[in-house]
Amino acid sequence: MSKIGIDIQQKVGIKRELFKHDGVTYDITWEDGNDLIRHGGPWDRGGADSYYRRGANPHYYMGGTGNSQMVEENHMSPKEIMEYYAGFEYNELAGDFKEW
Repeated sequence: MSKIGIDIQQKVGIKRELFKHDGVTYDITWEDGNDLIRHGGPWDRGGADSYYRRGANPHYYMGGTGNSQMVEENHMSPKEIMEYYAGFEYNELAGDFKEW
């Protein structure tokens, strides 16, 4: 989304949720079209690994989790790896963990 589009949405009352990690600010606003937080993406998988306390192991799925091809760290771009770790850290800071 363009900066102008974000400015317009802010003026009509949509509050953006932002998270800064390693000098990068991520727009994690829950809305249609926000590919960053899509199910199966690097951010989502980082958050899930933190939630289930599996430890950090960068990966993501081309589509939905478990029903599409998994991409492991050695095939991820630096940007995708950063998104994974940002999702992991976001959940760590939120303290949202599975209670077994």
